[in-house]
Amino acid sequence: MILALLFSLAAPADWVPARWNWSDPATLDLLQGTPVNCLLLKSPDRAFVSKAAERGIATLALLAPGGDTLAQARQAVRAEARGVVLEGDFEANATTQVRDLMARSGGVVIELPSRARMRFDTPDAITGTWQGLWPGIHVLEDGAAKAAPTGSPWIDTNAGFIRAAQARTSAVIWMGNLPPSKTVLRAEGYLHAICDAAILGARWIVALDDDLASRLRQGEPAALKTWRRMAQYLEFFEKHREWRGLRPKGRLAVVQDIDSGALVSGGILDMLGARHTPMRTIPRDHLNPETLQGASMAVSVDPDTLSPQQREILRGFARSGGTLLTTPPGSRILAPPDPKRITLEESQVNRLNDIWRDVQSMIGRRNLGVRLFNVSGMLSNLLAGPEGTPVVIHLVNYTSYPVENITVHLLGTFHRATLWTPEAGERALTPYKTEEGTGLDIESIAVCATLRVE
Repeated sequence: MILALLFSLAAPADWVPARWNWSDPATLDLLQGTPVNCLLLKSPDRAFVSKAAERGIATLALLAPGGDTLAQARQAVRAEARGVVLEGDFEANATTQVRDLMARSGGVVIELPSRARMRFDTPDAITGTWQGLWPGIHVLEDGAAKAAPTGSPWIDTNAGFIRAAQARTSAVIWMGNLPPSKTVLRAEGYLHAICDAAILGARWIVALDDDLASRLRQGEPAALKTWRRMAQYLEFFEKHREWRGLRPKGRLAVVQDIDSGALVSGGILDMLGARHTPMRTIPRDHLNPETLQGASMAVSVDPDTLSPQQREILRGFARSGGTLLTTPPGSRILAPPDPKRITLEESQVNRLNDIWRDVQSMIGRRNLGVRLFNVSGMLSNLLAGPEGTPVVIHLVNYTSYPVENITVHLLGTFHRATLWTPEAGERALTPYKTEEGTGLDIESIAVCATLRVE
């Protein structure tokens, strides 16, 4: 019976995951009316797995390095869990044994290693990592917001990493970053974590801090309200899964690879994101005239690593009218040698600031797809369909207050505009002509909003 129910579950690419703190089947009532349909369990119990399957919820055994991994995987098979999640850096032999076992039993294997050990050529439907920053405005010890090189408040985000990862894989990316320890979070902190991944087409694995989990289990009204808001935001992005099929529309191409810091947070991709510069990321081995098509500017972060053929492709781009910036000799920024580190070291940040000044000088005030005004403390992502339409702009507000009077200037002429928010649904906006193309005004954004134009 359980096996029959398992085959009726959603496909792995459509799983909306959450770490589940409990083994009592009664806690499954919390999932009613939410899009969460996949639970990560430290010790899956057959009775719990059965009750979850009856509700259309997949269960996965969450395994960590250091124990008898194969024995734990066998236990998951006996409990008839849908598969296992290998969270952390496992020995290759252990991973192979688990994959062989799951292949024989029809189970799913999801690997969440450190960023440095992610497999981007995987045939799996899902890839991801346990390493991630907790999203939000970076606050210094004196309570002030840290300033970014762009002049705006610095936002701790996984956006740059996700951009780089998505340029290398077609799998759905799961972010396994946990809430900060010994911290009681406001509801907005969880909403930021959801949106930080979702606006890039990834999924954050929902995780509750101990305080919220305890209060939620007791049915405290404030905790239930936070949980309902989280479900509302998850549902917002799941209702519009077509957004995940859109591609970056920016006219700026950033040629960067893993060994030059593409997977590091706080690097050039995040600096450009903080400036709301639409961009596309191109790995070295993906560099060709087709991937550069539609770009008017390109930044080669580490030109010394390019082959003669790749250098000629960029020279051809420049000869055809594109603007090309290559970093100067000696400015190479390597990925941190410690795989546990996902941000740049201080010396690397200083070199990056020099590169950033060159990039900023090149871009100036040009519109590379969209320009946004009055968006300090926010991040955005510009996307488009295969034929260039529709155009979608995701906006996330990481401040603790609603941002008002936002202006959007898009390249091109658009006649219809719709704004979606999790709280208020959709409403039409009135486009108007600007020198750059089309303008739109947004009154206010609480946490996130999505603008679609045609």
